Amino acid sequence: MANVREYLRSRTKRTREGRNINYKERIRSHKLSIFYRSVLGIALAIAVAVMIIVSWKNREYEESVIINSIPITRVEGSIYLSFGNHILTYSKDGANCMDSKGQVLWNQTYEMQNPMVDMNGSVVGIGDYNGRTIYVMNTSGRIGEITTNLPIRKFSVSANGVVAVVLDDSRVTRIHLYDTSGNVLVESETTMDRSGYPLDISISPNGELLAISYLYVDSGILKSSIAFHNFGEVGQNLSADRFVSGYDYQGTVVPYIHFMNSNTAFAVSDDRVMFFAGSQKPLSAAENLLSVKVQGVFYNEEYVGLVFLNTEGDGKYRLNIYDDSGSLITSKGFDMEYTNIVFHKDEFIIYSDVEYSVYNIHGTERFREQFDEIVYLFVPQEKSNRFLIMTQNAMRVMEMK
Repeated sequence: MANVREYLRSRTKRTREGRNINYKERIRSHKLSIFYRSVLGIALAIAVAVMIIVSWKNREYEESVIINSIPITRVEGSIYLSFGNHILTYSKDGANCMDSKGQVLWNQTYEMQNPMVDMNGSVVGIGDYNGRTIYVMNTSGRIGEITTNLPIRKFSVSANGVVAVVLDDSRVTRIHLYDTSGNVLVESETTMDRSGYPLDISISPNGELLAISYLYVDSGILKSSIAFHNFGEVGQNLSADRFVSGYDYQGTVVPYIHFMNSNTAFAVSDDRVMFFAGSQKPLSAAENLLSVKVQGVFYNEEYVGLVFLNTEGDGKYRLNIYDDSGSLITSKGFDMEYTNIVFHKDEFIIYSDVEYSVYNIHGTERFREQFDEIVYLFVPQEKSNRFLIMTQNAMRVMEMK
């Protein structure tokens, strides 16, 4: 009888243990099922979101409508430029700034034979080639005026109003930095024998880095060099000219150098495009050799676009687009006799005074249309399907649908 009771207790214990194990397995299986369903749900949500984003970026528009029009009067010979969220108009006789409602915020009169303009964010410098005055303005008005005692050849303005100026002094060329009060911050000089002639200069948005492209002849061989100078805290511990890095190029001319942002600069020569990275000591980051002469250079803080005559047959021109690391991301053929190419977010717009085309950054055309009047400026707005258009008699807001 004792054996029977022991047998029954043992069997009951095994049954309970079996039930406990089965119950735990069922809980574990249920939890795994919930986990897998959650993962699948998240994956599906991500896939749907990606599809929506891709679909939106590749969306093609069917029409455009003018949603607002403000009468203005364009002075013959004046030029429109996008100036932050405003419009800059300048000519030989003066400049003014308008907001998006057509209200004139400021007006600066002057007399210049060959006005030059350099813009950095919401700061602009306006000076005369061979002149001796540079006006520094922001969207609120004049913030500085620089007067030189030597003819101005080139200048570059930073986003905080510091201006780098190339001055001609007969046998030497001087490069000075000025603050908005007209005070000289830095003075330097160069000769063809020592450094070469400065073809182009660019100052970084924060005013700390200066890039200079020089052309010189060494033992009868044409050479170019790019020099970077640091006028921030890092440069204070270096030589008097604050030189931090430089690169030499044999047998090529580098007429164009510019800072995309405070960390990246690019330069264009007759046989390559170069990218430099670093907020203190810019280093060579990438080089792309070019087999065809560059026809135009366009850029913003993220992208650089170079236009060439097309040799591949899918349009008269070819636009190569590079990101700020120097990687080629798009090569697009087109036929339009363009006046400008504008980058905005992940789009680019090619336009002339009579037509325009809107593409995503990878070259898919989203919309193409002819204007019904001559257009002098075509400016993307914050809303990606909306544009500000400057014509002879009006400022118009256009929306694509």
